[in-house]
Amino acid sequence: MGLIEEKYRDGAAFLEKAVRIIEQTGVKIVDLKERYAKILMPFAPNINHIGTMYGGSLFILAEFSGGVIYYASFDYTRFYPIIKDVSIRYRRPATTDVTLEVRLSPEEVEAIEDAADKDGKKDWSMNLELKDAHEEVCCVVQGTWQLRKFPDQNQ
Repeated sequence: MGLIEEKYRDGAAFLEKAVRIIEQTGVKIVDLKERYAKILMPFAPNINHIGTMYGGSLFILAEFSGGVIYYASFDYTRFYPIIKDVSIRYRRPATTDVTLEVRLSPEEVEAIEDAADKDGKKDWSMNLELKDAHEEVCCVVQGTWQLRKFPDQNQ
């Protein structure tokens, strides 16, 4: 399947368990390297009353991706992320595991960090596709996250 680079293994395990409701979905980071992640939402236990994946679990997968890509892209000793806005469009029911790939370019990361360092915060937006096991897009997502600088401890 994927590969989690050694330097990200502990962080990936932490992220999967950091928020109890997210942990309960069984979400797994299956590939994690510099500025890239692939995340899997398992079909079970996320099955709704009509036998498809619960919409809330699909939303969690999309929202969670911002924290994962933050961890693989930014200096987490100086910055932290928040979610500002997420819009999800459910295109077709998911009846299998669902994956999401997310990436940022080196130029995007540098620009976002530089602006957050200077101004204390900087928004970044991502357009995402959630795909079923047959590579069919089941959801499209537009989201805005914000990188915030930790307050200076020396002031």
